[in-house]
Amino acid sequence: AISNTDDKVALVAVGGYGRGELHPGSDVDIMVLVESEPVLSQNQSGIESFLTGLWDLGLEVGQSVRTISDCVREASADITVATNLMEARLLAGPHALFQSMRVATGPEHIWPDREFFEAKRAEQARRHERFHETAYNLEPNVKEGPGGLRDIQTIGWVAKRHFGAETLHDLVIQHFLTEAEYQELIRGQNYLWRVRFALHSLTGRREDRLLFDYQRDVASLFGYEDADNNLAVEQFMQRYYRTIKDLSILNEILLQHLDEAILLTDEEPEPEPVNRRFQIRKGFIEVVSEDVFRAHPFALLEIFLLLAQRGDIKGVRAATIRLIRQHTHLIDPSFRSDLRCRSLFIEILRQPDGVTRVLRRMNAYGVLGAYLPAFGEIVGRMQYDLFHSYTVDQHILFVVRNLRRFHLSRFAHEFPHCSALMAQIPKPELLYIAGLFHDIAKGRGGDHSELGGADAESFCTHHALGRFDTRMIRWLVENHLLMSVTAQKRDIGDPEVITRFALQVGDQLHLKHLYLLTVADIRGTNPKLWNAWRESLLRDLYEETRRALRRGVEDAMDHEERIRETQDQARRILLPRGIDESRIQKVWESFPKEYFHRHSADEVAWHTRAVLKKADDGRALILVRAESTGTKIFIHREGADGLFATTTSVLDQLGLTIADARIISDASGYSLDTYIVLEASGEPISDRQRIRHILDRLQEKLNRPAIEPVEATRRTPRQLKNFRLQTQVSFNRDEANGRSVVEIITSDRPGLLSQIGKAFIECEVRIQNAKIATLGERAEDVFFVSDLLNCPLDDEHCEVLRRVLVAKLDDHPANAVA
Repeated sequence: AISNTDDKVALVAVGGYGRGELHPGSDVDIMVLVESEPVLSQNQSGIESFLTGLWDLGLEVGQSVRTISDCVREASADITVATNLMEARLLAGPHALFQSMRVATGPEHIWPDREFFEAKRAEQARRHERFHETAYNLEPNVKEGPGGLRDIQTIGWVAKRHFGAETLHDLVIQHFLTEAEYQELIRGQNYLWRVRFALHSLTGRREDRLLFDYQRDVASLFGYEDADNNLAVEQFMQRYYRTIKDLSILNEILLQHLDEAILLTDEEPEPEPVNRRFQIRKGFIEVVSEDVFRAHPFALLEIFLLLAQRGDIKGVRAATIRLIRQHTHLIDPSFRSDLRCRSLFIEILRQPDGVTRVLRRMNAYGVLGAYLPAFGEIVGRMQYDLFHSYTVDQHILFVVRNLRRFHLSRFAHEFPHCSALMAQIPKPELLYIAGLFHDIAKGRGGDHSELGGADAESFCTHHALGRFDTRMIRWLVENHLLMSVTAQKRDIGDPEVITRFALQVGDQLHLKHLYLLTVADIRGTNPKLWNAWRESLLRDLYEETRRALRRGVEDAMDHEERIRETQDQARRILLPRGIDESRIQKVWESFPKEYFHRHSADEVAWHTRAVLKKADDGRALILVRAESTGTKIFIHREGADGLFATTTSVLDQLGLTIADARIISDASGYSLDTYIVLEASGEPISDRQRIRHILDRLQEKLNRPAIEPVEATRRTPRQLKNFRLQTQVSFNRDEANGRSVVEIITSDRPGLLSQIGKAFIECEVRIQNAKIATLGERAEDVFFVSDLLNCPLDDEHCEVLRRVLVAKLDDHPANAVA
């Protein structure tokens, strides 16, 4: 197809094809290189025919047609083009033409070493930022994510530009890599290639994201099988996360070596001595000799204490990182028993600054997992669900980070209440230790809180902490879920619930510690989990418990006193508005007592005013009020049964998340229902038009003579489809309030609450209250119910309800069990 200009046209492989690294779904990147514009014009039709032929063959071709001057211009403007041309490989045509292009786009003409290195390092930083600076995303990108294939390629590109290296092994010859590190790098690259190959083969296309859709299938291809306490997919993902963790450290070592070789060659200042073992050179800490760790093993912890104490230190020199990794085998039982090592570790946790930064480095370099073997077991361990966004080790370090931010004054604006409480904690390091151990027993089988508590006690005893401090840490680890479970699954408007919780906590000091650990834990579990509603829920539980403890648990406020207090406060709001007290009292007489337990005085006044103003036209009274913690929807309508199913279906169709539901019926059969809703993102609703639309939709559906739930039409999100739970239904009795408690654990999906509501209608069950909790793909909803005579359900009634719920929820397409 090309005319007689064979010495002026070349076919060149670029990108991954140029490197000789193609996977089943990879693009075949080629460049037609022509000597000049006249040659291009002369061969235009032939080149087009050639490329069309490739497409007709079914190849995914990424093509360009350039002259040498085009290559220089485009590579000068875009480092990605320059990088592709660096990897160019001649397929056909004159070598002289190809070599002319290589010289013209080489470092002597464009992108000299220093500029190229700085640009590639900035490019990597931007890429890592897209993945939130962590390699431990639930659905990692094998190619682009931190520790992925692109990080290895970045090293290769810089080495090729600076040394003219043809292979990564040339870095061993240049003494930038040890042979062992080279082998580790190649093993990691080969492993990621296998994962990427599996993804392309499974999907039949280029797919570099290790999505939930594929993780189980890839684990199966790699030969993993489910174990008692560790799913096959969790074993596979732990191997994956550990691989990219190691590759991330090698990337850091090599980039720092290159930084010193390329950017810092003009600077050779005298090192600043720190002590007999360490010195600072060019802002980085390093050992004074290669035998420091062998001669003084405790220095493996001392270096991290110095990093915490000296905020001016930029980091650890690459050669010293290498030595740390080579000497972690010295952290053995005798090392852990050495008083100097034990003192150094505790001293790190007591530092006023830098604790989180140092713990992360210790984890990255393998020191933390060696010093705390139980921590080493959970490095890279993932939990195959949507609730836990990070591996267990990263979650633990996030929790410690959150606790540290409560302690540091520069972050006080983030959580003022938590910061104020932390200032009252005499020994913050106790919370940090509890944070380190609270999930350390995940994956062992049994109750991880109890197992972790035993580990924490052993640690405290080994490190000579006092008996009170040890008991506090163990109690916190064993009870780290107590506050969140109470807030999310119990009716905290019930004084009995507060009293029981206060008895479990015991005193104000334990309450403060537990509250801070709970907030830090929730925030460190999933970025989408923490919102203003959860914050207000925990804060309310904290304040109610604090008052109960201050008053004395045995002398806690009784039900009648609490009702009187709420009513008195509501009157002080209503009476100045000219509302007659007799009219107020008449409305309140029809409200059940529990209404006043579960609503604030402000809410009671808001509802009362609206009920008094409402025309007696049989229409539903619907109030919507946006608040910073969530939008409150109050519904007052005759005929309460069936209202829950319809209301929740409408709210679901509107794409809203129901954070809480308080379902109450008054003596005359009217509903007094309150829903607290958020946008799907977890944020409160702020748009007035959106609020108006919600109100209009509810009025449209709830003012019909016969209300019926709206069928769910929203699609189940992709991620939810990969998690299927068999529905679990359990029953308890709430003797104090004369009702039954139904807990339902099932897969979350659009229309779930409406389906549950339908089951209650079918089984003649009346909802008295509801606690809605969605934890990733898992719905854990608690309903306080009675029969139609407002009595608790008997055993037969419970069994009928269980069968109907399981049938409705497990037969749903979104929850079909594979």
